[in-house]
Amino acid sequence: MRKAIAHLSAADPLLGAHIGRIGRIKRDPPQFSEPYPALLSAVAHQQLHARAAEAILGRLKMLSGGALPSPAAMLALPEEALRGCGFSASKMAALRDIAAKAADGTIPSRARALRLTDSELIGRLTAIRGVGQWTVEMLLIFTLRRPDVLPVDDFGVREGYRLLHGLAAQPKPKELARLGELWAPYRSTAALYLWRAADLGKPEAK
Repeated sequence: MRKAIAHLSAADPLLGAHIGRIGRIKRDPPQFSEPYPALLSAVAHQQLHARAAEAILGRLKMLSGGALPSPAAMLALPEEALRGCGFSASKMAALRDIAAKAADGTIPSRARALRLTDSELIGRLTAIRGVGQWTVEMLLIFTLRRPDVLPVDDFGVREGYRLLHGLAAQPKPKELARLGELWAPYRSTAALYLWRAADLGKPEAK
């Protein structure tokens, strides 16, 4: 991260000052190393508090011996079992499509994913039901640890930029994409610090 911090600080002095105040962000190991379970978890967390999503995932794990079910096992689970875990109809459909796409190879293993570009992975994975570009960008940043991903549609990223640069309104996604070109090839690290800025800007953090 040292090279990333040096580059970002030189490219954007206001971001650099924020980095200087925060220091190096310690990143925990990813919860999942493989794209398939990471996508299952991401869909479970959509529009839910983290604690509620983890409870639902815990019930799903209980159905398959304590781990998230394999693609074949997921496809074999009856609808009643998934509903009993707490999944909505739309999430059940998304989970089944994720399992089907893992089984047919659309969702690559980590080893295969490492040979694909960010744009190739976004193109492949956003074709899956319930998986949008933001979800894939989170997979790229947190599961695959890609270094140069800027999720410009993310509220926290745009809010962090607004706060650091003293703007009255958040930049639009296209504008932030243009502004963020200065941060390449370390835009994922920039996103981490922008999220932190947004967190620090919340009233309860003051």
